[in-house]
Amino acid sequence: MTADARLAESVGFDSLWFFDALGREHILPDPLIAVTVAALATESIELGTCVMQVPLRRPAELAHRVLSTQLAADGRFVYGVGAGSTRGDFELVGEDFDRRMQALDDGLTTMRTLWRGEAHNGYALSPWEATLGGPPVLIGSWSGKRWIPRAAREFDGWIASGAKSSYEAVKAGIGTFRGEGGQRAVLTNIQYDFDAPTTALPDDGPFHLRCDLGAARERMQRIVELGYDDAVFMLSSRDPAHLEAIRGLVE
Repeated sequence: MTADARLAESVGFDSLWFFDALGREHILPDPLIAVTVAALATESIELGTCVMQVPLRRPAELAHRVLSTQLAADGRFVYGVGAGSTRGDFELVGEDFDRRMQALDDGLTTMRTLWRGEAHNGYALSPWEATLGGPPVLIGSWSGKRWIPRAAREFDGWIASGAKSSYEAVKAGIGTFRGEGGQRAVLTNIQYDFDAPTTALPDDGPFHLRCDLGAARERMQRIVELGYDDAVFMLSSRDPAHLEAIRGLVE
């Protein structure tokens, strides 16, 4: 974990993001632990969760862990959150999948209250001065009519998904987000295979880079022109030359 974080920073990536998945027949590090480890192993790269499923955790306890991660990252932590979209994650921990949207709303309200140093259920967390107010919060929403405007008006940004929605939704979502005054837009879950046959990218299909490098650069330019600030790739190799090719797509 430390070697990967140092490699990402040395290659010149602007940020390093950690995903959240449970009960999917593979294991990933806990996002907040991963951010903390990466923070202690690096010096300047931004670190984020992309996205952490708030409804799978108890909000007050989660608020405390987030503050601890924020303290360790010393100003480099961005907290990307979402409601979740995989039923198995919820069944594993015994939470109600169908209530996840309300649980996200309630959980964010509780966490932000505690991060401000205010009481919840009669008690407060008393945040460290450096963490008062909590970290920047970005809302993960693939095409939500409710959450994208809220991400723009009430939070610090929006995280869209290339793999989980479509290019049409990615294009429409950024229009909604900017129209509501949103500041930072992140496109995540970008999958790629530069050895795959290059075919047209349909508007109603996922945004991806399963194509040659020339087509990949053209597709990334489209994302830049749409107005996205960050692109998060699903890396499949730790080879430095491979990572530099990915980094070069958005130079």
